[in-house]
Amino acid sequence: MKHSRKTFLQLLGAGAIASGASIFPVNSAKAAKPDHALTLGLASYSLRKYSLDQTIDIAARLGLTHLALKSMHMPLSSTAEELGYFARKVRDKGITLYGAGVIYMKNENEVNNAFQYGKEAGLEVIIGVPNHDLLPLVNEKVKETGIKLAIHNHGPGDDVYPSPESVYEKVKNLDPRIGLCIDIGHTIRIGLDPATEIKRFADRLYDMHFKDVDKAQPEGATVEIGRGVIDIPGIVKTLKKIKYSGVVALEYEKDADDAIPGLAESVGYVRGILAK
Repeated sequence: MKHSRKTFLQLLGAGAIASGASIFPVNSAKAAKPDHALTLGLASYSLRKYSLDQTIDIAARLGLTHLALKSMHMPLSSTAEELGYFARKVRDKGITLYGAGVIYMKNENEVNNAFQYGKEAGLEVIIGVPNHDLLPLVNEKVKETGIKLAIHNHGPGDDVYPSPESVYEKVKNLDPRIGLCIDIGHTIRIGLDPATEIKRFADRLYDMHFKDVDKAQPEGATVEIGRGVIDIPGIVKTLKKIKYSGVVALEYEKDADDAIPGLAESVGYVRGILAK
């Protein structure tokens, strides 16, 4: 019965999404105590086998108010007119198109294109991976456009930015709008505690990829949030403590062809933790 409480939260949370019901009764005494709210969003790579229209609809049905699009949903080769069209599709559904990525930048043209793309789509943040030698150009582009860059860590096997610290050390002396997108799954797969890394680099944390994995080892694979080894309640507590103001972007990489059940369960579990 070790996981009975976790299973209860998963089932209750998923059911609440479908019904629109509140998961827990409101305690008036606790409700009066100020609490830092977190914003739940979606990294659209979760729905990479679905169309943009389907992705927007699923996000809306799950009550996810913020969306970061991956290139299969908003191609990097899009014209300004096309980018405006994609952005309106999202925003007309009442969802904030706040970001895009992960965008790799391996040469100057890719840096210039990424920031032009972000500007024309009206993005607040680009989730990216620029080569180290391109950071001076990235710094100029951030100053020019006002768009934040959140550099994503990819864990074991990544020679560019394996850990949050590897990002921070490269950007700490650059424009303060250049920071981190901490992927908690990749962070634990490299043997680090995500909550500790979040606290260490809170001043430059601009985005998150929020997921769970089945083991804290390089071969760890994504599972439904709440079923894996990551201390999700502890991370939520840490995010509230540091008053994190970015988006908690759920990234569900499992079941690409049939992602909705697992994604819905994951959203329900996180909402259950937030509502406790």
